Amino acid sequence: MRIEVKGRNVSVGDELRERIEKRFQKISKQVSELAFAEVELTEERNPRNATQSQVAEITLHLKGVTLRAHEATDNMVRSINAATDDLARQVKRHRDKRRRRREMQKAAAEPRTA
Repeated sequence: MRIEVKGRNVSVGDELRERIEKRFQKISKQVSELAFAEVELTEERNPRNATQSQVAEITLHLKGVTLRAHEATDNMVRSINAATDDLARQVKRHRDKRRRRREMQKAAAEPRTA
């Protein structure tokens, strides 16, 4: 799986990149090698909303579907962790749906013997 990390108003250092790659190890085992993840880290400069200024947005492009996660907290690491957890839940749900569809199609294609 390819991961592209972008930063807006935030410098993305090696430590953040390593943390993101570590969090994506779990997800990468469940998706194809052709999957592409875009991670965009931003810092919103809004004095009224200072508690949720660190934003992590993740877009995961899979074959036939695009999954997105958006989290905002006061800490960038916490935002990344929450967004990857949300994305992992979405990937699991998507895989379960596909598995159920295949099983239903297989069951419908088998001739019934009474």
